[in-house]
Amino acid sequence: MMKKIFMILTLLWSLSLVSCDQATLSKFLEASTQAVMSNDQIAQALKQALNKGVEIGVQYLSKEDGFLETAYKIPLPDEAAQVVEKLKIVPGFNKVEQEIIERINRSAEDAMKKATPIFVNAVSSMTISDAMNILMGENNAATTYLNRTTYKPLYGEFEPVIVNSLNKFKALDYWTDVVTKYNSIPFVKKLNPKLEAYITTKALAAIFARIEQEELNIRQNVSARTTNLMRQAFAKQDPS
Repeated sequence: MMKKIFMILTLLWSLSLVSCDQATLSKFLEASTQAVMSNDQIAQALKQALNKGVEIGVQYLSKEDGFLETAYKIPLPDEAAQVVEKLKIVPGFNKVEQEIIERINRSAEDAMKKATPIFVNAVSSMTISDAMNILMGENNAATTYLNRTTYKPLYGEFEPVIVNSLNKFKALDYWTDVVTKYNSIPFVKKLNPKLEAYITTKALAAIFARIEQEELNIRQNVSARTTNLMRQAFAKQDPS
């Protein structure tokens, strides 16, 4: 009887060792996988994170009121605000500010629907030569790198999209009529504020802000890392 009990205890002890060894081995293999990730793999993980930020950001900003009723609402530039302020006393132009702000924000929302391929192409063509430093950098390091290395071509591609959307909502024609009326007022300094470049800049700032927000989410929340590469790479910057 004692012999059987001894054999059972020995078997249970052996199984616990195997279980322990398997857990240790699993952790070792996971750590080893992370340790041997190449710069290219880390760069790919960063790009996946940025693309996820683009997807979520575009989805948020392109919905109705994604600009108009959020913190990303585009106000008038100072020179344009001067125009509408003067026109408030002119019959028929007392609601100019409300009208033009709604049109430009609706235009920005519409343009965002076409932003995904432009941003995804910018991300995919981006060369990340020092991916590890970006991964281990600030919480917005990848977004900052994207901004620094792709902003000019992004602007060049996105501005025509903004202009098309402004024309779709007749914002530019409306604004031309407003400026013409303003310049007909006696003794005012003639102005011709352009909206296209201003709105493009504001819309790009909004999408970069949303990408940055998602980068922070991925860095802080394991559940936001939706690919194996992201899980392996961002685990390196997690607090130990």
